[in-house]
Parts: sequence; C-alpha cells; structure tokens
Amino acid sequence: MAEDPNRPVIVLVRPQLGENIGKAARAMLNFSLTELRLVAPRDGWPNPAAGPAASGADEVLAGAKVFDTTAEAVADCQHVYATTVRKRGVTRPVIGPDDAGRLVVTQPGRHAVLFGPERSGLETEDVALARAILTIPINPEFGSLNLAQAVVLVAYEWSRMARELGAASTATLAQPTAEEALPPAPQAELDALIAHFEALLAPRGYFLPETRAEATRRTLRGILTKPGWNHLEVRTLRGVLSALERPPRGEE
Repeated sequence: MAEDPNRPVIVLVRPQLGENIGKAARAMLNFSLTELRLVAPRDGWPNPAAGPAASGADEVLAGAKVFDTTAEAVADCQHVYATTVRKRGVTRPVIGPDDAGRLVVTQPGRHAVLFGPERSGLETEDVALARAILTIPINPEFGSLNLAQAVVLVAYEWSRMARELGAASTATLAQPTAEEALPPAPQAELDALIAHFEALLAPRGYFLPETRAEATRRTLRGILTKPGWNHLEVRTLRGVLSALERPPRGEE
C-alpha cells in the first residue's frame, strides 16, 4: 500500500458563524481531512449551530482545538499558507491550491492553511505568519467565495495531488457515482443492427438514387458505429426497430 500522505491542518481564524464552521468541517471530511483548529471564534466554542451544518462530520468538530491567537494555532507548523486575494502589504510568494497541495504532499513537516473571517478575511498580522499566499484565479467582478467553498478547493487539490503523486492511501478518495461501463458490442451484433436499419429503410426509398446508395450506406454505418454501442444498447435499438416494423395498434 502507498504511504499515507501528509495532511494539512485547517485553521479558521476568528470564524463568525457556527454554521460556517460546521460546513467547513463537512468539506474537510469529504476529502479525509480531520484536523481543525479555531482561532478566537466569535460566538465561542463549542457552538450548537455547527453540528447540524456539519451533516455528520462530527469527528472533525469533536477534535477541533481552540486558540487565542493565530500564532499559537500554527506554532507547531513548519509551513503556513494564508488564503487571501489581497497581499495586505505583506510580500510573500503567491501560489494556487494545486501548488499548495503538491507542497503538502512532498515537503515534510506540518502544513497549515489559514482561512479568515467570513466578512473581512485575514488581517495583515495573520498573513505575516505565512510562508506563502494561497489564492485562485477568480472573476475580478465577483470574487466572493464562502468559507466552506474555499476549504473545499484547498482540500480537493491536496487530495488530487496526493493521488497523482502516488502518496494517497486507497481510503483517501472514492468515486461514489462511478459505474463500470459495459464493453462495446461484438461486430456481429453491430452488423445485424445496421442490416436491420437497411431492411426497414430500403423499401421506403432511402437509398435512392442507386448511384448514391453505396455512399449512403457507408454514411449510415459510420453514424451507427461511432457511439460504440454496448450489447444492451444494441438490443434496445433492435427492439425499437422491431416495434416500428409492426403495424400500428388497431391496424393489425
């Protein structure tokens, strides 16, 4: 089994609403992140509004640690990233979530990602603690992400980079909606489908004039072979054609 990847610590700095803390926890657990730190939450902690909003991510909320200052929250971290669209007078390298995810996976030590208050974002003293500013290209006329959306972006890019670099365990992510696709139908079934079409179309003059009949048949074959029908799809189309062959009900 591949080595389990380094996981970032999510730090919410002065979060204002318990609902947003719960939604951030939900976003974290979707991508197997569980370490949440809170810096001076406005309404205190624990917050009864966080639980329902977390939609089952109770282990994240139960393990959340509270700190008085941002500096205390990241004191044990070697790498700190500040999520902000503004540098606020602090000169730091600017990276995207994919770069941050790659650094978390490949560089040893603890990595923390700072998220600011919902209305105002991180203050200058918070950004000053960071090694890099983490931001994403966004619509300059509407740069409004809520807290949980920002956490999702960072968590997803970390998990994607972990998988790409071969560091993630099999439990990191799963594709819940993925279904095993059926293989394409055998050529014989496809040929029978095409012959069925031709048998219905010929009596209705579809392949006239005769000088164009061969080209029309080739075009029809190309259309019917292009999708790569599987066995069930071919059988369904044959059923449709068989139904069209029969006289309408009441005229039999």
